[in-house]
Amino acid sequence: MEKEILSRLSTLGHPHRLAIFRLLMRRYPDRVAAGEIGAALGLKPSTLSAYLAALMRARLVTQAREGTSLRYSIDVTEVRRTFDYLFLDCCRGRPDLCSPLAFSSRTGAPQMADRKFNVLFICTGNSARSIFAESILRAEAGDRFTAFSAGTRPYSELNPFALQVLRDKGHDVSMLRAKNVAEFSGPDAPHLDFVFTVCDQAANEECPAWEGQPVTAHWGMPDPVKAEGTDAQKSLAFQQAYGALRNRIHAFAALKLETLDRMALQKAVDDIGRDVAGLKA
Repeated sequence: MEKEILSRLSTLGHPHRLAIFRLLMRRYPDRVAAGEIGAALGLKPSTLSAYLAALMRARLVTQAREGTSLRYSIDVTEVRRTFDYLFLDCCRGRPDLCSPLAFSSRTGAPQMADRKFNVLFICTGNSARSIFAESILRAEAGDRFTAFSAGTRPYSELNPFALQVLRDKGHDVSMLRAKNVAEFSGPDAPHLDFVFTVCDQAANEECPAWEGQPVTAHWGMPDPVKAEGTDAQKSLAFQQAYGALRNRIHAFAALKLETLDRMALQKAVDDIGRDVAGLKA
């Protein structure tokens, strides 16, 4: 095992290989096409291929063919084994030396407290999908969650089709505005318990290091803003996006947080993101 760990640490010692690893960690449980990885990180295909091959040799990343494209994902089992070795073996299980999160899955760390939780939804423009998610969670479980949304590169105005869908569903849109993720970092920002990315592009970008280590997950889905055709066809795309997010948020709000430790909770929110059936709503 020690030789494997040394190989993995050496592989991740290269900044571009580490960047690929971090992107795939953010996108988990998705499998990401090589072209999308290269575009996000500005890497040429030949260079990217060499970096991915090194990560696969170290058994940190897996490859699968879907149709005509190759897609890549984190090898979660091997990554966990690596963290276990570093945090549980090297430091001999001393909590004063090792990350508290490393012990949460082994020692039965305290479960989520019975309180109101802050949830942030992120997409690129903060004009449709993340706005939908914020509004839906506020309406479905506003007594248990405080919902926020933000964009990595927010538009100046919210999408008119998105606003119309929200009005039609009975949501109050008067408080909604496009916001930058920077508003949610720093000493005056609210403490975040959950952070969900709802578009692939936002998940591919480096977001701030969230203080307090909130539970994070990627719930990627198609961008209705890119829909083409008549106004009716565009409106349908926004309706479908709203429905898919409503299904996911309904599943999230139904989780019994007080009964779940962090590891179980992380699996639950990852499973919600993996449920492609929700995209067919």
